[in-house]
Amino acid sequence: MKLIKLFLFLIVMLTLLSSCGASPKEKAYKSQENVNNERLALVEKYQKCVKDAGDDKIKVEACDQYLKAAEALK
Repeated sequence: MKLIKLFLFLIVMLTLLSSCGASPKEKAYKSQENVNNERLALVEKYQKCVKDAGDDKIKVEACDQYLKAAEALK
């Protein structure tokens, strides 16, 4: 009985350890996903800022910081 428990414990531990580490490819995809999400958030901030600025050219120019930051993440 102890041998069976030990065997099951080892199987569970090996399964957990093998699933813990993400492959470099998965890490790269996750990193790219994070960059894309950040770009989308910056573009949304830019659009909201421009909408709030209305016809005020100075305020619209101030909103360009969001657009430039989004472009830098390409």
